[in-house]
Amino acid sequence: MNAFEHVFAVDAPVEAVAAFHHQAGNVAAITPPPIVVRVDSPAPDRMRSGDEMAFTMWLGPLPLRWHVRFDEVSPTGFVDRQLAGPFAFWRHTHRFVAEGARRTRVEDRVEAGLRPEWPWRLIGGAMWLGLPLLFKYRAWRTRRLLARPRNKEAAT
Repeated sequence: MNAFEHVFAVDAPVEAVAAFHHQAGNVAAITPPPIVVRVDSPAPDRMRSGDEMAFTMWLGPLPLRWHVRFDEVSPTGFVDRQLAGPFAFWRHTHRFVAEGARRTRVEDRVEAGLRPEWPWRLIGGAMWLGLPLLFKYRAWRTRRLLARPRNKEAAT
């Protein structure tokens, strides 16, 4: 099993960051092009422990189908666990930590294992190697979508 961790901060209250991430359908909003995410089952409006979601991640012409379950859902985070998909095992822990009233630290930890079949091993390995870039993009998009606009008068 491999583990990957990524941490970033966003200038937004922890409640706003958590609310955004608790809307499972927002995964497409923070996925970098050229990857396209299509939610195949209705995404929960506001996730609860035990909710599930199916989606297809398109890597060019290659469709990767995922089915995940959300567990340990709380105001400060959640876990999504792959039930079916390109990995033998996938567990992604999301944590949101207030750093004052208007700043939040987002902590991601992914634990995964590759499937033994060679095509899946190759695909999963390539996806694993791409995680640093994926999470840098997610941090950038999250900041763009949630950060409070700066006061123009204060900037002059």
